[in-house]
Amino acid sequence: MAFQSYNLVNINNIKWIGFDNFTNLFSGSEQDDFKLALWNTVKWVFISLAFQFLIGFALALLLKKKFHGSAVYQGLIFFPWAVSGFLIGIMWRWMFNGTSGVINDILIRMGILDQPFGFLANTSTSLASVIVANIWYGIPFFTIMITAALRGVAPELYEAADVDGANVFIKFFKITVPSIKSVLMLTVLLRVIWIFNFPDLIYSMTNGGPGGSSNIITSLMMQKVQSLDYGAASAIGLLCILFLSVYTIIYLLFTKFTDSEE
Repeated sequence: MAFQSYNLVNINNIKWIGFDNFTNLFSGSEQDDFKLALWNTVKWVFISLAFQFLIGFALALLLKKKFHGSAVYQGLIFFPWAVSGFLIGIMWRWMFNGTSGVINDILIRMGILDQPFGFLANTSTSLASVIVANIWYGIPFFTIMITAALRGVAPELYEAADVDGANVFIKFFKITVPSIKSVLMLTVLLRVIWIFNFPDLIYSMTNGGPGGSSNIITSLMMQKVQSLDYGAASAIGLLCILFLSVYTIIYLLFTKFTDSEE
């Protein structure tokens, strides 16, 4: 379909057009929308990943050892991961609502805003608002994976480090990180792929708007499917496969993942 004019609006005109769908994305009528979606995808993936990883790692360090009430605390942290992305999007859309949203209410009570602000209706804040929701949604993944990895590190290593007089930072960078390195690399690899392929929040919160300001590549592809332009949607889908394949190969080569596993 990616190499055909395959639009169900004009089903009698389905035909082979070669690379025209791809050309249209890079230099044709879809050029501006695609380039904006591509740049948004870069920000969507790397900003979300950075905060999910750092906050998830910090929470995993707190959950490494059992403490009073840790089960409740752990359940609250893991809760978002048990809810579908679409429902999470609906929750955050209500929270960011420009008239009755709880976020506006909090900011007004704190004196940060004088009046309600339409976070999702403004082109300068729509993508950032969805990224905030995505960060909250993805933190449990890193927390779960890193907590499990941390609990597998031998306590004897830390005891030996204490005998040698190592401080907290030395133990973290010389024992903790190297011991769970393979888990960290695998979780980052998987999370980048999943965030890239996760238009659920955008679809349910903004549907790519306003004016395509919050579109990423996969949400743009969903819009093409909605408009019944399967040819353009398939072309974007093939590009997604290409981008993720190149990323995975480069990532594995630079991190030398297979060597670390050996």
